Amino acid sequence: MLDERDLPEVLAALAADPVATCMVAARVEAVGLDPWRLGGEVWAYDHRSLRGGRVDALCFAGPNLIPLRGNASALRGFADRARRRGRMCSSLVGPAEQVLGLWEELAPDWGPAREVRGDQPLMALGGATAIPPDPLVRPVRPEELDRYLPAAVAMFIEEVGVDPCADDGGISYRARVAELIASGRAFARFEGGEVVFKAEIGAMSKQVGQIQGVWVRPDRRGHGLGAGGTAAVAERLVRGLGRTASLYVNSYNEAAKAVYRRIGFTQVGQYATVLF
Repeated sequence: MLDERDLPEVLAALAADPVATCMVAARVEAVGLDPWRLGGEVWAYDHRSLRGGRVDALCFAGPNLIPLRGNASALRGFADRARRRGRMCSSLVGPAEQVLGLWEELAPDWGPAREVRGDQPLMALGGATAIPPDPLVRPVRPEELDRYLPAAVAMFIEEVGVDPCADDGGISYRARVAELIASGRAFARFEGGEVVFKAEIGAMSKQVGQIQGVWVRPDRRGHGLGAGGTAAVAERLVRGLGRTASLYVNSYNEAAKAVYRRIGFTQVGQYATVLF
């Protein structure tokens, strides 16, 4: 496990591929490597040679297990550590080569997975959107939480396949959504007081913002709300916050991929997710 003495090397490794590492970089840049503040641990394969050198293998172990880089030997090392620690994560997610390699090591002990999404194009946009942003998409206000939450729950069930309110009556998920709203990272278009489009900036590092939770109310699909709404969030990231906008999408979702390409996103990598 790494600590604050390793921070310069870790930050350099994260900055080398800012789109792929955004989820971890956002946390590390904000609070450093202290596990209590970070909400997880950052692992390197060979800690002895880390300081002052290049980080060749890196993994974040927290609510999600996120292997960011590493060859087969490193992934075996991460798998050994994860087995000793016990499964404390809800998913493996990150660059596909590392996620699938780590899962191959862990599957005999942690399997079967609820679902393996092995091909998720990682896309990015660093300039102006190719279509006009929807001017009615705006940040959600704190007092709108109760109107926004049902759409967030519906999106989660549709995308992940489980109810985020099942375990504790929704207390934790409500708190997470409220946090996103309070930080100005939840966006929606309201019609008649109801959400018809929503999306969030789930992670934001110094260089990249990762868009998540894109959802259009079923009866309003096919009318361009997803394209215009996502363009509005991307514009907020690029022009308003000076970040690259990124997202990842399931390879089989041809409609979504077409929308993102129309907005101006291009594929820059490949993610994978293993859901438990």
